[in-house]
Amino acid sequence: MYAVIKTGGKQYKVSEGEVLSFEKIEGDKGDTVSFDEVLLVSGDEEVRIGTPLIEGAKVVGEIISQTRGPKITVFKMKKRKGYSKKTGHRQDLTSLKIKEIVV
Repeated sequence: MYAVIKTGGKQYKVSEGEVLSFEKIEGDKGDTVSFDEVLLVSGDEEVRIGTPLIEGAKVVGEIISQTRGPKITVFKMKKRKGYSKKTGHRQDLTSLKIKEIVV
């Protein structure tokens, strides 16, 4: 069984027992998080597609850790103008283990 959920402006395909990294979700290690924006649920034989969401469906997960992603270098430059700017960015991430999918 798997589901497609929406969080952080992105869509993720999740299944029970899977460990995924999402954009930062508020909470501490060991906290339970539930996602109510479920777009699709696929069981053994049946596939339910929401319009746009499935009523009453939710995905429950447990926070494993709060980490940061790799550093991304951003470099801007204008040729022949003497302008250049170099900055970096590290995204805050949350690792989650999916506990159950409730339909």
